[in-house]
Amino acid sequence: MLPLAVEPIGTVRRRADGSSVLEVREEFQEGLLGIAPGDRIQVLYWMHKLNPQARRRLQVHPRGDTSRPLAGVFSVRSPMRPNPIGVSSVQVQAVEGNRIVVAGLDALDGSPVLDIKGLPDR
Repeated sequence: MLPLAVEPIGTVRRRADGSSVLEVREEFQEGLLGIAPGDRIQVLYWMHKLNPQARRRLQVHPRGDTSRPLAGVFSVRSPMRPNPIGVSSVQVQAVEGNRIVVAGLDALDGSPVLDIKGLPDR
């Protein structure tokens, strides 16, 4: 087994208007250089409210629809998974110091941000 250490780089803060703010810890702020409004980025976050029982489920009905056959968690985007790491591709609305305002993030308020990755221009 590999020794793993994951250090969150920030926290998700949900806004009432549906947008989110990625509050990046100040020691990681330099890594935001080059992120600008209009960019698309991927946000990797920890689904911190997923209970330990749910993490043991390896098969789910896609989108919770019991009329659909069971599928393995690695073949769908279910939050039920051994390592509850979420990923969303989002649009940057603003960058304010160590805060990035984004649209389209499906993370809950308070979710630890694990990483941010730029997406290539299309």
